[in-house]
Amino acid sequence: MLFRSDKAALTKVLTYHVVPGKVMAKDVKAGKVKTVQGQEITLATAGGVTVDIQVTDDASFQAATGATEAQMADLRAFLVLLTEWNEKMNLVGPSALAEFWPRHAWDSAQLLLREPEALTWADLGAGAGFPGLILAILLKGRPGAQVHLVESMAKRCRFLSEAVKTLDLPATVHNRRAEELKLKVDVVTARAIAPMTRLLGYAQPFLKQGAKGVFLKGQDVEAELTEAAKSWKFKADLAPSLSSSAGRIVEIKGPVRAA
Repeated sequence: MLFRSDKAALTKVLTYHVVPGKVMAKDVKAGKVKTVQGQEITLATAGGVTVDIQVTDDASFQAATGATEAQMADLRAFLVLLTEWNEKMNLVGPSALAEFWPRHAWDSAQLLLREPEALTWADLGAGAGFPGLILAILLKGRPGAQVHLVESMAKRCRFLSEAVKTLDLPATVHNRRAEELKLKVDVVTARAIAPMTRLLGYAQPFLKQGAKGVFLKGQDVEAELTEAAKSWKFKADLAPSLSSSAGRIVEIKGPVRAA
C-alpha cells in the first residue's frame, strides 16, 4: 500500500463562516476551486492550510455550494420526504434530521466540489440517500448525468425510488449487492457503509471499469487503510473533509487482492 496524507493540511485548520453573497477567505493563500455553478470560492489545500467552511443551515449551504433556487427547493423537498419516511422506518437517527444541512447535505455535496466534471456516479450502500440523492439533485439538468443508488435492503430502496420519482432525479435504484453489478461510472463513492477492507471489495468491480474511488470517511481512516493493506494492494490519497475537521476524503487507485 502507498498512502499519502498532507499532515500539515490535516492539522492546521482555519475556520470561516459562510456569509451568503460574500466572497470567503480572500486573504488565505490557498487554492481556489469553482462550485458546481461556477462561483469561485476559496476552499483549501495549498501551503498546508485547509479552510473548514461552517455550514449550519440552508442559506450557508447555498453560499458554500452555489446551488440554484431550483436545487434548494428540491433539497428542502427531500428533507420533508426524509422526515415523513423516517417516521415509518429508521432511515436516520432523529437527531440527524436537525443536522441535515451540515451533517448530511454539505458532507455529500463536497464530493461534487472535488469532482466537478464527473457526471456518472455510483453510491454504494445508498441508504437514506447520502451522498447519492444529494448528488442527483445537484446534477439534475446536466446532460448525461446519472447517479446509481446501490442498496441491498428493499425497504430503503422503496424510499430511494420514491425520492427519485417525486423529485424527478437523474438516478437509478439498484436493489442489489454492489459486488454483483458491472456499471461503468466516472466515480464510485460510499459513506459509512463498511471499513476499507470490505469497501474495497464492494468497489472493485466499478474501479476495474475505470471509475475513480472517492469515499467519505472519519478520523480513523488511516487505521482502516493499514488494516486493508493486509488484504489489498492499492494507492490512497487522503484529504481533509470540508464538512468536519474530523472527517477525511480518501481517493483509492488500483486495488488488487494481496497474494
